[in-house]
Amino acid sequence: MTGARSGAIGAAPVGLVLGAVSSVQFGAALAKTLFDDLGPAGTVLVRLLVAAVILLAVWRPRVRGMTREQLGVAVVFGLALGGMNLSFYAALDRIPLGIAVTLEFIGPLGVAVAGSRRTLDVAWVVLAAAGIVSLSGGGGDLDPLGVALALLAGAFWAGYILLSARAGRTFPGGSGLALAMAVGTVVLLPAGVADGGGALLDPRLLALGAAVAVLSSVIPYSLELEALRRMPARVFGVLMSLEPGLAALAGWLILSEALSTREVAAIGLVVAASAGAAITARDAPGPDPGRTR
Repeated sequence: MTGARSGAIGAAPVGLVLGAVSSVQFGAALAKTLFDDLGPAGTVLVRLLVAAVILLAVWRPRVRGMTREQLGVAVVFGLALGGMNLSFYAALDRIPLGIAVTLEFIGPLGVAVAGSRRTLDVAWVVLAAAGIVSLSGGGGDLDPLGVALALLAGAFWAGYILLSARAGRTFPGGSGLALAMAVGTVVLLPAGVADGGGALLDPRLLALGAAVAVLSSVIPYSLELEALRRMPARVFGVLMSLEPGLAALAGWLILSEALSTREVAAIGLVVAASAGAAITARDAPGPDPGRTR
């Protein structure tokens, strides 16, 4: 009985998380193919709009009767969500997917070890920093603005994680995320329309944008929720640490983005640091990073 249970925990949930991570990264790769027509901001707008419609239809949050505090949380949450997505897609327009995700990953890693005084946690930060420095300052062909935008996206991601936890305590179910997605869509509307222009009315491009939303939000969010019911959060965090590596794979397969040996090694350092931080994390539950890009 014990062996069967262990096998179930070790196989099915792992497949769910890997499926979620792969869906997110291949969704990001598909999004990048839309940049020539819609631009980064236009692509973000379509992606957030579709995700907002789906989430609002599922959770049906009621704005009437909400307190000022609840509305404030939803607005700030939405601003962080919109800023994270826009800065990430803008970075993706300038640097390879695998590198953009690796640089952005410093955000959740920072949240994971923030406030810790353990020497081991400091070591994980140093290891990740070595990878970040190698990527951003290694004298390669990376666009400096793209690097800065990816790091900015990481900062927004850290804020998003903290606000996601706050929204989870403030709103029932996923209604807080649904409202935040709607706020983010409204905030990005001017930039998205200016960037996408008339192409935003192209049915083919809208369909591809909808596919990006499904791959980046609907599928992974559902898979991760189911996986978290079957595995410890620590194991979930280790598997999530594979994101930069899978992003590099998606960039290579879909976008033909080849990476140098140094870049692959730097990504490996960040993956190792993130996995190590998850493995050695204290048992206190942490915030759910969510799925928004």
